[in-house]
Amino acid sequence: MKTLENHMILFDGECPMCKAYTQTFVKTGMLEKDGRAAYQNGMDAACPLIDKQRAVNEIALVNLKNGEVTYGVKSIFKIIGNACPVFAPLFGFKPFILLMSKLYAFISYNRRVIIPAGQQGDGFTYQPEFKKHYRIAYLLFTWFFTGYILTAYAHLLSPVVPAGNAYREYMICGGQIIFQGAIISLFAKGKLWNYLGNMMTISFGGSLLLLLPLAFNHWFYLQPLFFILYFIAVAGLMFLEHIRRTKLLQLGWTMTITWALYRVILLVLILKFS
Repeated sequence: MKTLENHMILFDGECPMCKAYTQTFVKTGMLEKDGRAAYQNGMDAACPLIDKQRAVNEIALVNLKNGEVTYGVKSIFKIIGNACPVFAPLFGFKPFILLMSKLYAFISYNRRVIIPAGQQGDGFTYQPEFKKHYRIAYLLFTWFFTGYILTAYAHLLSPVVPAGNAYREYMICGGQIIFQGAIISLFAKGKLWNYLGNMMTISFGGSLLLLLPLAFNHWFYLQPLFFILYFIAVAGLMFLEHIRRTKLLQLGWTMTITWALYRVILLVLILKFS
């Protein structure tokens, strides 16, 4: 691959996802060995005139020769387009740029609830801006796909757990967003959107783990007990991840207790009235 020389990409050093994909650019030879730096450490050194807040929101690529800076998806396109010129026409197609810019923003503005930072970034002046419409879009996205997967999985638990109607899992998942949102608003309203984003990432991640037995079900016949035990194991992992994330958010045990209580109450109601 052709290396983009004399360029440096400035990534979020507190974002595991950002670390991973920028390191991939270096390892594959798309960027030079010293072609990446955390913006928390190298922003001023790379380009004193850089738009610092924008560089925090959208990953910045600095031309070290002339000081030119590109941001967001255009930085990604510049690196990949240089390494693989065959993509250059696509990366210059305006509708594609617009679509990918929206997708990039959707991920970037939610990156710290998708994969939370081990540290909360209090020591650096500039932090990613919060865009409510992107967080709402993320909640709707994860709610829809979680509900869709759970609806399919619910049939594998039948007749031990009644399958219910086509909308039950969507209502359960959406209800938890409302329930947990109301609880956290009582004592930590400032963390509402961060918590809900983290909570729905846990739900979405758990539902993705359910895809494996769903796939197995097409090829092998397995008893409902297997799917129940697998579901319990996934719920256990989700519970542990919820504890980890609420600790990072410094929310204590209240949100984890109510998160689990909501699910237990609904399970009892389903078994009793179905």
